[in-house]
Amino acid sequence: MSRYLQLLRENPHFTRLWLSQVISMTGDWFNTVVLFALVAAYSPGREGVAVSLFVLARVVPPMLISPITGVLVDRLNRKRLLIWSNVLRVFVVAALLITTQGPEWLWLIYVLTVVQFAISAVFEPAQSALLPMLVPQQDLIVANTLVSITWSSMLAIGAVIGGVVATVLGAYAALIFDALSFAVAAWLVLPIVPRVIAVVQEHAHTADTSFRDGLRFLRSRPQSAMLLLAKFGMSLGNVDTLVAIYATQIFVYGEGGGLGLGLMYSAFGVGAVIGPLIFNRFNDGSIKVMRRLMLVAFFGAVAGWLTLGSASTFVLLCLGLFIRAVCGSTNWTYSTIALQKTVPNSYLGRVFSLDMAGFYLATVISTVAHGWLIDAVGSANVRLIALGTGVVALIPALIWLLLTRHFEQRELQPATAAAD
Repeated sequence: MSRYLQLLRENPHFTRLWLSQVISMTGDWFNTVVLFALVAAYSPGREGVAVSLFVLARVVPPMLISPITGVLVDRLNRKRLLIWSNVLRVFVVAALLITTQGPEWLWLIYVLTVVQFAISAVFEPAQSALLPMLVPQQDLIVANTLVSITWSSMLAIGAVIGGVVATVLGAYAALIFDALSFAVAAWLVLPIVPRVIAVVQEHAHTADTSFRDGLRFLRSRPQSAMLLLAKFGMSLGNVDTLVAIYATQIFVYGEGGGLGLGLMYSAFGVGAVIGPLIFNRFNDGSIKVMRRLMLVAFFGAVAGWLTLGSASTFVLLCLGLFIRAVCGSTNWTYSTIALQKTVPNSYLGRVFSLDMAGFYLATVISTVAHGWLIDAVGSANVRLIALGTGVVALIPALIWLLLTRHFEQRELQPATAAAD
């Protein structure tokens, strides 16, 4: 832990970026808890459809506009993009205050959610592309691990805090806090001075920053293109949908399964926090080692799904969620680091936007597939769906194994030829 604290002490620019993430993520959970509750309350008798549409409103817009946001990140000032994305979300969330007045404003929740998450599609690749401009390459593992475990910590405790605030102070107050969180996040980013921003700005005016050029780059760099499989492959399987069924139909603890659901998310959040910390003990920072560790994570995720599907007790269920989270968080963190190390700075925005588009695409596919399967086979058979998801998760794991072997053999060929 001392390495992470040292980075925060010695690099104030990265610390500001990290703090802005902590504050805005806390606000995000306030927003999430309130809007999920409002959508369900405003849709009596059709809560399932209403909530599913709300989930899609959060993930489809970033998936569709990612090609545009990637070009913006490589063409414009990344720090300013972060500031403006936060500022614009202040006004969007403030407009959501109207929706607390009654069910006649349900349509506005959907519209403003689409706008909010379309803006967020700029923030994610811009932050990932800006980070290597704030820390030296030898600190990328520590910095990205800190970013990852921060997200995971917010997953573990953010929803609880948001729920308590919404219950005690009301939905209106929770949304005000969310809007203020984006304002503070923008203020924190304002003084940041990236190390090579002048070079990037000059390059943006002279080089081809089109989306098509980004695709050409990935075709010429298959080892970088391979990394785009990581978040997509690991996201083939929607934990949220299945966990909700487990909590309300199989292991029901607390009123309506609320206590069980909270414990499941806590197990998942704890696993996501410690995953990269465990794997970092074996990571020397090389691309070769990270590829191998990600291979372990892929097959570990399969084991997590199979444990989830075969769980006969609540403890085993939480263990399956814990294993899945450990591997998913590790895979996410290392794929980000590997992209930052192998992709030139002028292409990072477009590559990270495609990376996130793959994640959102897998999430949409999984949400629709799991929802259809639950309706088709019944919620009582949720274990079979989880086991089937484990089989599906085996496909990207095997592809990653084949690609890892292929590239390692190619890397050995020059060394063998030189020895001859």
